[in-house]
Amino acid sequence: MRSIIPDYLTDALGDVEPDVSGELAAYIPELAGADPDRLGAVFATLDGRIYGAGDIDHEFTIQSISKPFTYALALADRGFYPVLDKVGVEPSGEAFNQISLEQGTGRPLNPMINAGAITAHSLAGPQGLDPAGRVERVIDGLSAFAGRRLAVDEAVCASEMADAHRNLAIAHMLRSYDILTEDPTAVVEGYVRQCSVLVSARDLAVMAATLANGGVNPLSGEQVVHQPVVRQVLSVMATCGMYDAAGDWATHVGIPAKSGVAGGLIGALPGQIGIATFSPRLDAHGNSVRGVSLFEQFSSDAGLHVMEVPESAPSVVRSNRVDGDQSDAVRVIQLQGGIRFAGAERIVREAAGNAFPETRVALDLSMVYSIDDVARRMLLEVTRRLTLDGHDVYLVDPESIVPDPDPGDGGRVTVVEDLAHIVRNVHAPSQAMSGPAELRVPT
Repeated sequence: MRSIIPDYLTDALGDVEPDVSGELAAYIPELAGADPDRLGAVFATLDGRIYGAGDIDHEFTIQSISKPFTYALALADRGFYPVLDKVGVEPSGEAFNQISLEQGTGRPLNPMINAGAITAHSLAGPQGLDPAGRVERVIDGLSAFAGRRLAVDEAVCASEMADAHRNLAIAHMLRSYDILTEDPTAVVEGYVRQCSVLVSARDLAVMAATLANGGVNPLSGEQVVHQPVVRQVLSVMATCGMYDAAGDWATHVGIPAKSGVAGGLIGALPGQIGIATFSPRLDAHGNSVRGVSLFEQFSSDAGLHVMEVPESAPSVVRSNRVDGDQSDAVRVIQLQGGIRFAGAERIVREAAGNAFPETRVALDLSMVYSIDDVARRMLLEVTRRLTLDGHDVYLVDPESIVPDPDPGDGGRVTVVEDLAHIVRNVHAPSQAMSGPAELRVPT
């Protein structure tokens, strides 16, 4: 059967194609010559499937879409607090090239505006790295996000640098506050090279999917940055990524996003998908006109708004039943889905609210596809307390969803692959764990 998703994307492009409003980024001479009718859209899934329609392999410069990724590299290379000391996280409510600095400190308000992005570029790589080494680190990092080696468009780079007066003014202002601690011109030159990296809509969708996938590139499998960095970057994208249109974007589209003046636009929906569009005509905010329309349509059609989440917690407990007769009865609490704090609380309530007469209690995870660290610790504390109440506790965990199943002091849990093992191995458990508790809940 032919996939419906490319057909959907083709239809979506057809819906926006008649809109020829907006203007090219004529203030950069090389971008003024772009083909205004180019149009493409790509979905990249977290397991590496790429769906696209239109001009998805046409290369253009990444421009400001590089900002969240370089910010991620700075956080990974220097640590959170050194970066936060130099760049804030508050929306500016102003255009991307405004000189938005914190009063008194001179700190840029966020890393998505030029002042913050120039500063973030200066923080990529280890401290003391020279400008050339820093540019190499940035291009290596952007390439890791894309899953292929990226190159710089030298013509665009020269064109932008010849007209970089505002960015140079911003950099000199940052130097006057000691936000930048080196030659401002060298930093701006590096930042302009960063913005001149060539990408396609396909590349951008993979880069967005890497953020949506907790920092793991879905094509290469490389952990480009770690989850805490991703959380920080996506949070800033959600509040600041679309500049002075961020509020409208958050309410109408609701996908952490970033635009670029060459016409690219990305969205990263955590745990779901990476999206990219390409259309060079820009609105008054510097965002792609048809790209914004496409994202609005995608969000509405596919329910992709980040606030549009299923009510999963009540359904985490699929069933609570007794298997077997009175002599070998097993209380089975069957769980399902992805379990986070709210779902784990539902499991705690199920176990704490019942006095099970059965000696053996099994927590069946065979229909669980993920469990975060907090939920894991809560689940293991449930097993510990059930043990202390006199039960033999089993985890049915064929996919090893719960790593290091250590229930802590006084607890004991037997890990089995299916419910049948509980009967077969009741006197010879396949894996039993006990040790210091990882979660302490007041009794």
